[in-house]
Amino acid sequence: MNIPAVILGASGYVAGELLRILAGHPDFHIAGAISESNAGKPVESVFPNLTGIWPEFRFRPFSELGEVLGERCAVFSCAPHGASAGLIAAALKVADDRGARVRIVDASADFRFADADAYEQVYGAGHGAPELLSSFSCALPEHRAQAATRHIGHPGCFASALLLASVPLMRHGLTATPLFASGVTGSTGAGKQPLPTTHHPVRHSNMFAYRPLKHRHAPEVEAVCEAVSGVRPDLRFVPHSGPFARGIYMTMQAGLKQSVNAEQLREAFADTYAGAPFVHVIDGAPKLKDVVGGNHAHIGLTADRGSVAVFVVLDNLVKGAAGGAVQWMNRLYGLEETAGLAAAGPAWT
Repeated sequence: MNIPAVILGASGYVAGELLRILAGHPDFHIAGAISESNAGKPVESVFPNLTGIWPEFRFRPFSELGEVLGERCAVFSCAPHGASAGLIAAALKVADDRGARVRIVDASADFRFADADAYEQVYGAGHGAPELLSSFSCALPEHRAQAATRHIGHPGCFASALLLASVPLMRHGLTATPLFASGVTGSTGAGKQPLPTTHHPVRHSNMFAYRPLKHRHAPEVEAVCEAVSGVRPDLRFVPHSGPFARGIYMTMQAGLKQSVNAEQLREAFADTYAGAPFVHVIDGAPKLKDVVGGNHAHIGLTADRGSVAVFVVLDNLVKGAAGGAVQWMNRLYGLEETAGLAAAGPAWT
């Protein structure tokens, strides 16, 4: 196949990872990188790691979107939360006007909730395109055998790790207690725009919690987990900023039902992720460097005295964003799920 792909909001870290992944994809080719702030600039001037791959390729303004849409087209949105929905609505109108058939995967938070009220309650603003909510569904590819809608809202980076840990527990009825989770993320999780808490002198050799028990990913995870498992968890989540650039280390703890033993626990996770090419239930506690740079997630488990601890590591920019989005787009077009994503991470960074 030779399917054109377009990236909306193409100048941030997630977009950079999408460009890197799609550069080696056997079935998608980059037809357009849309960025108002960088329109006209060479892509490699913003992402020097891509130097030499597309020497003449430049960012385009949104007004030129119609020029790069094919008869069918894969559209990825990496626009910020709150802006992505409106941009997608405008892109769909351009596609309709040109008779283009598009599939969309949104990496922002705008299509993670099924209704506009839930979105507004968490994000404090009205949804940018409530008429499109029924066209999107949110889940990890590992938790749905097939897409429930034409377009996909991808879970966030922390949410991806939380869902990998929580869905097997809920789906198999292993716990009746709240889920207590503590996660550490690298500085790229805060986006490309510098902030006081992402400045290198603050992050280097430092670690701190932020928005404890109030992070917006928690209600997103509760809603998505309920949609794919049938049970809504009570999630108590404390995120932390870590002294590294990329990756997430998540630890989730819960009380097990009295009848559940360690063997049943491991079987539940093995059953949930049987046949999942990018999720691996391993022995012992996972290590972050084993997954950074790739689309793989490692899960470790331990149980003792009626409690379970689940450990999840993944790359926030790949499995938690760009790689997961490509994984879904592969599915939407009937491609091999691993297409363009099979390479392992570098391990020594």
